[in-house]
Amino acid sequence: MSIENLQQEEILQSRKAKKFSLWLGMIGMFMMFAALSSGFIVYTASGVDKGIKTILPHAFIWSTVAIVLSSLTMHLASKAVKQNQLAKQKIYLLLTIALGVVFFFVQVEAWSTLTSRGIYFINTNASQSFIYIFTGMHLAHIIAGLIVLIRCFIGAAKPIPLDQNTFRMDLAAIFWHFLDLLWIYIYVFLLLNQ
Repeated sequence: MSIENLQQEEILQSRKAKKFSLWLGMIGMFMMFAALSSGFIVYTASGVDKGIKTILPHAFIWSTVAIVLSSLTMHLASKAVKQNQLAKQKIYLLLTIALGVVFFFVQVEAWSTLTSRGIYFINTNASQSFIYIFTGMHLAHIIAGLIVLIRCFIGAAKPIPLDQNTFRMDLAAIFWHFLDLLWIYIYVFLLLNQ
């Protein structure tokens, strides 16, 4: 086997390992949110005074719109790189990043609405604290996702080799779509329990 073939095989093995690690991480994140959901359900079932006892801020609707739109722009960025349209990829990546930042600030606005209602992270009703825990943990993952997207944009701007750019975009798209689905789960879960 030639040196070039060995190098290509190492690259393929490395990419498989990275993709597997991403899937393991996402499974771990899903399990964490499933455990939080279980904890919330057990806590609220322990008494009639244990529910959220507030209407969720309308800002959560706008953050949902922002993240769904960002998932669409991420799909378009991923599609553009597969067609070797780097200019489109960069535009759609910038739109995705911008929508991720909008999501971040709208979430902060939702927390501001909660605190203006007298609902704080630390209070006697842990159900209300769970709102901050769910949204805060998700927001931490959004920050990680934004870092991944910025790294993809830098790779597209350099530019890096097309196969490396495509692989990087594939991983970023999987992670970003996962965050989108995770937010929809969190939002619907909280809506059903308000």
